Amino acid sequence: MSTVPSVINVGADLLADAVSAQAVEVTRVDWQPPMPGTAGDLATVVGDPARAGANDRALQAVLGVTARLVDVLPASEAVGLQPGEFLHAGPPITWERASGPMRGALMGGAALEGLCASPEEAPTLFESGSGVSLAPCHSRSAVGPMAGVVTPSMWMFVLEDTATGRRTYCSLNEGLGKVLRYGAYGPEVLERLRWMSEVLGPLLQASVRATRDSVGPVDVTGILTQMLQMGDEAHNRNRAGTLMLMRDLAPAMVTSGGEATHVAEALRFIGGNDHFFLNLAMPACKLALDAARGIEGSSMVVAMARNGTDFGIQVAGTGDEWFTGPAQVAEGLYLGDYDRSDANPDIGDSAITETAGIGGFAMATAPAIVRLVGGSVPDALATTRRMHEITLGENPRWSVPVLEFQGTPTGIDVTRVCRTGILPQINTGMAGAVAGVGQVGAGLVTPPAEIFPLALSRLAERARDRVDD
Repeated sequence: MSTVPSVINVGADLLADAVSAQAVEVTRVDWQPPMPGTAGDLATVVGDPARAGANDRALQAVLGVTARLVDVLPASEAVGLQPGEFLHAGPPITWERASGPMRGALMGGAALEGLCASPEEAPTLFESGSGVSLAPCHSRSAVGPMAGVVTPSMWMFVLEDTATGRRTYCSLNEGLGKVLRYGAYGPEVLERLRWMSEVLGPLLQASVRATRDSVGPVDVTGILTQMLQMGDEAHNRNRAGTLMLMRDLAPAMVTSGGEATHVAEALRFIGGNDHFFLNLAMPACKLALDAARGIEGSSMVVAMARNGTDFGIQVAGTGDEWFTGPAQVAEGLYLGDYDRSDANPDIGDSAITETAGIGGFAMATAPAIVRLVGGSVPDALATTRRMHEITLGENPRWSVPVLEFQGTPTGIDVTRVCRTGILPQINTGMAGAVAGVGQVGAGLVTPPAEIFPLALSRLAERARDRVDD
């Protein structure tokens, strides 16, 4: 008795193509070996008896956080920045290794703080190292988009997890184009920053406090839930989130006692800046992920960040250690006459959104994002599905309507990345490589592959140490 052959092909398509050409149905299994050199460490970490429970605790800790906007403060008060102290995006960096946009943002920040007469004089200040210091935003429970430079006079959003009282912080969003976070530092950039410090910051503080004290603090996690249903993915598309935030704060701002012209300017600025809510989405994601820090044995990534030179990750089970590799140039769409040669390698703390399961991980819920970063709508759907292969679970609060309201993929697992070779997908803005240029485009990028085996190796080392003890 003859039967129809059943063929399953794993890995390379050569055999499958040959069989299919003979009219035989083939089931193709997408598989590839683990990342080179990781087999031994994978066996150790996957076999660690503490790992499963640690990862479950880490994921539940992340999912249990509700971020609320409780205040707006100058960075000198929010995170204790002193004159001459600068925060920046990504893992630690020195002036000597800083990229063009990072240098441009530091130069503008130094002039804003009066540490030099003009941005052009700032390089001498940073080269000397006298009276200035640089530190990652993450080291102060903060995040910063693109260059992420924060100085003492800049105002910051303050988010809090009501259950624990833990807080995270982020600067206010300047808008797009020639802005400090993209490395621009011209007179118009500094003028806008001074207005944000003198007018916008105090008005936001008054409205946030009045709203908090009358009807309760703005539920940022709740807004994220709603905006994902409305076509935002909370990294490069924040239109719905910005409008919902303005809806919540505008009444208190109008009745704050501020000058009418200042209130009108502030509302016009927020309403005209679709990215304004990004600077709330980012600290909300950090607040959730920080809940998993320090869980021994967990292989979950709690931060992905870039400084324009290095791309770094931090893992729940390895403390505050950074695992770094060279930042990549994004593939995407460029503004005007700019092209790939004008773009700086990836930069910013905003990949904290992808780390938490939104942004590039939630592109299926925001197919319109492909018009900004490139690709196609099927690509967006496929990306979200693919990210489920490297995550520990999903977030039921943040669901994707087009995928039958499946929760967004949450909890990047170092072992799954190393085993599958699938890298986290990030959508991002692109800064010009030359200081002072500003934004040149937007696109898609992944971390350098080598940083995940580095983290895996450290996890394996700690697992072996626990056995020896």
